[in-house]
Amino acid sequence: MELRARTEGNGVLVLELREDHLDAGNVREFRDLAGSMIQDCSRVVLDMAGVKFVDSSGLGALISLLRQLNARQGDLVLCEMAQTVRALFELMRMHRVFKIQQHRHDAVRTLDPQTS
Repeated sequence: MELRARTEGNGVLVLELREDHLDAGNVREFRDLAGSMIQDCSRVVLDMAGVKFVDSSGLGALISLLRQLNARQGDLVLCEMAQTVRALFELMRMHRVFKIQQHRHDAVRTLDPQTS
């Protein structure tokens, strides 16, 4: 599982997911890694560049991440989604649950109180 963390903007944590799939085969590792990376953060961007497929397990992991952040008055923005992944989110109406931005800099700006 390739998941990197970096801080951008004014304390916005950006997680870079660099896997082809987020599915039952790697979702446990994703949950463990992402959970440990966001422990002290409330504003998180998940950069999904390169992710071509998300199954129901992967979607569940993303919802879990969102709930963890919302529980501490935080927020999550998804960005850099492949067209096929974005279409899946729209088909499942998940674009109404998640904040989604096309580009990473827009996602960071959404969560940065200095630019809001």
